[in-house]
Amino acid sequence: MVGTILNTLVVALGGTAGALLGNRLPPRLRAIVMQGVGLVTLVVGMQMALKTGNVLIVLGSVLIGGMLGEWWRLEDRLEALGGWLEARAARFPVLTRGDFTRGFVTASLVFCVGPMAVLGAIQDGLSGDYTLLSIKSVLDGFSSLAFAASMGMGVAFSALTVLVYQGALSLGAGVFQSVLTDAMVTEMTATGGVIILGIGLTLLEIKRIRVTNFLPALALAPVLVALWDRFGPAV
Repeated sequence: MVGTILNTLVVALGGTAGALLGNRLPPRLRAIVMQGVGLVTLVVGMQMALKTGNVLIVLGSVLIGGMLGEWWRLEDRLEALGGWLEARAARFPVLTRGDFTRGFVTASLVFCVGPMAVLGAIQDGLSGDYTLLSIKSVLDGFSSLAFAASMGMGVAFSALTVLVYQGALSLGAGVFQSVLTDAMVTEMTATGGVIILGIGLTLLEIKRIRVTNFLPALALAPVLVALWDRFGPAV
């Protein structure tokens, strides 16, 4: 759990510093920062998505996962959590400058969707080696700074999501390691890349995509890999 705690603290500090800095930036500078983050997010998502060894698994995961997420209203629930946190922070006006809920939801997704979050947390839980999460912490620190400069303090509160998500993976590390194969991790990574592409499109205001509703796709990808290995055509 050391790596997860480190990651949580870095996101909280980076988000806080970015929010304080952003309040001093003119709107045009904040806009260009957001556009830069959006463009880089697209690149990261594309790199991850292209790792797939079977695009049909990614397609099936995204389609079925998206339908499940809409049915369970995951986007609405995460936004409601962001709104609840914003209401609790309302007594301190400096905390609620900017788009608090948008910052919380967007940063929560970016910091938790990706192979480093999964593999790093499992490695940390099994052996106490938090090297991978240390690298992720550095990346997340700069990202949270950039996000918060445009969207405000909600980004810092996404540290709570990182703590819960990665903490759960670390605590259940033994189970996850025994189940996940290299092929499963690869397709989870590619599926996460598609989701991150959706985040990039939303940040650039090209198209608002209800990205949170696609999160079940991450859990479905390993299942579909197992089914393909069992019943799919021989290659």
